[in-house]
Amino acid sequence: MKKLVIIPTYNEKENIEKIISAVFALEQDFDVLVVDDSSPDGTAEIVKNLQEKFPLQLHLAVRKIKDGLGKAYIQGFQWAIQNDYDYIFEMDADFSHNPKDLVKLYEACKTADMAVGSRYSQGVNVVNWPMGRVLLSYFASRYVRFVLGMPVHDTTAGFVCFKKETLLAIGLDKIKLKGYGFQVEMKYRVFKKKMKIVEVPIIFTDRTEGVSKMNGGIIQEAVFGVLNLKWKNFIGKL
Repeated sequence: MKKLVIIPTYNEKENIEKIISAVFALEQDFDVLVVDDSSPDGTAEIVKNLQEKFPLQLHLAVRKIKDGLGKAYIQGFQWAIQNDYDYIFEMDADFSHNPKDLVKLYEACKTADMAVGSRYSQGVNVVNWPMGRVLLSYFASRYVRFVLGMPVHDTTAGFVCFKKETLLAIGLDKIKLKGYGFQVEMKYRVFKKKMKIVEVPIIFTDRTEGVSKMNGGIIQEAVFGVLNLKWKNFIGKL
């Protein structure tokens, strides 16, 4: 089974070499695709240099336009499908997602269509976040679950494994949300296709290096994007 970890980046020079090395140090074989939004800090150049060491496992796509996390992942998904990967993963570059948990997600996804690395399926498993952000994230997931009727505890999670067939089934061209709302939309479309979603408990650890990309616009899109998804489903235009 071919497995690809997609890592979107923007100004991640402090983390990118370490996260790639950590993935390749796993006992299971995972390839990596870095989708970089033309980082001015030289993230892509670091990846290019690492490709000399990992010519078959490490891949790079550089985007000229920085237009959202969702767009970066869609490009990565399309590349994965074109290159015939069986399992496709989303993972952050900043070690908030533990690379060792990739194996758990893969094992879970073997008997499902989508596996979610969940912060909230067994309480609240978040380390080093200020309480305000923990509460914002937790209640955002509760809000999404209530509005969309989706039985997923961590609806905004960004540590995910898909089977290739799942991505083909939901239609990547239909995905409209770009920020954290993108994570909700992906899960909702899988859910509405009556495909199996499983949650795998993880411990989420806030980044220690680099700068968070969270901002007010991303939160606003997620809030109103959820209502838009509900409306589209109601009128049969999802």
